[in-house]
Amino acid sequence: MTEDQQVLAPDRRRTARRGIGVFLVALVVLSAPAMVFAVVARNDIGIALLMWAPGLAAVITRLLLREGFDDISLRLGRRSWWALLIALGYPVAIGAAAYGAGWASGLADFTGASGWGSFAGELLVGATLGTAVGLVFALGEELGWRGYLLTRLIEADIPRPLMVSGLIWAAWHLPLIIGGSYLTGNGGSTPVIAVLFVVQVTVVSYVFARLRLDTGSIWPAVVLHASWNSIIQTVFDPHTSGSEAWLWLGEQGVLTLAANVIGAVILCRRPGRLLRQPSA
Repeated sequence: MTEDQQVLAPDRRRTARRGIGVFLVALVVLSAPAMVFAVVARNDIGIALLMWAPGLAAVITRLLLREGFDDISLRLGRRSWWALLIALGYPVAIGAAAYGAGWASGLADFTGASGWGSFAGELLVGATLGTAVGLVFALGEELGWRGYLLTRLIEADIPRPLMVSGLIWAAWHLPLIIGGSYLTGNGGSTPVIAVLFVVQVTVVSYVFARLRLDTGSIWPAVVLHASWNSIIQTVFDPHTSGSEAWLWLGEQGVLTLAANVIGAVILCRRPGRLLRQPSA
């Protein structure tokens, strides 16, 4: 490290830590009313408002601290295209492995009056049109989580920044779970669901972070977020039933967690990079 870098490093850490603090305060202020609306009204409007809270918190933080918007990284570089394909295919692979194992083993039941042909058609629509529509809402979250918080945690020299970003992301969902408007509609123990969900999101956050940091673009993370919500929540989940299905499948399911652990290990087994923006 040069003498100039040694001087700049403490300033960079202080700036990043100040940004994290402002972002988290703005996130709580913006999320609280949207969270209450989502829990009380239990409709898509509250969820849509909530999903844009992280993005708006990041924008407010950038404006207040005069950080600019260059490192949001909305460009696509050469490395971004393969990452976009991974982002589209990852939820399909996880769903096929986890739900396929659950249905085949009898831990959960496949429900589909029209059979597997209809399911395949729904999966295709979910991976294309459903993902495209979901980009609008996924962008709101990813502008905050991977577009701001993740890079600031790294710059602030926070230990295990990828894990910390995942834990914050998971904790942000907990009021919805505790309030009964997310993941608890099919029964099951709320405390168990909450714990499994936190572990699940923390694990999968490594995949999101790797796609973001290796490419320097947030678009792979946005696409992964949108495709996950569309494919897992609106295709695989509606075709799953059973008294114990909540424990094995879904975003809190043990089989889903096992599949995500394997997926994260495969994608993150090699040393990664840290690109704030795509390479020229």
